[in-house]
Amino acid sequence: MTTVAEITSQMESKFNSAAAAGLDLVFQFNITDDENFNVTVKDGTCALAQGEAADPNVTLIMDKETLVGVMTGETDGMQAFMSGKLRAEGDMMLALKLGELFPA
Repeated sequence: MTTVAEITSQMESKFNSAAAAGLDLVFQFNITDDENFNVTVKDGTCALAQGEAADPNVTLIMDKETLVGVMTGETDGMQAFMSGKLRAEGDMMLALKLGELFPA
């Protein structure tokens, strides 16, 4: 089984800096059965950190299996949201940007 640490390192390598130009966003990932982490996207850069962000723009809540599926492209993020496997708090439209920022 893939770990959250492996997923976060894959996210860094998949990061599309062109899609992040001019953005200043914080994505909080609350993983119900593993460690929480956050991603700060700012002016074409991305920084991942463990734990809670102070003031995230959007918080995504899911289990590890859903995170792995969405980040590998095996699970459609919108489908996961509609089926209740993924919840979003805050600016939900920003969750749609994740596909551009971290292409599967």
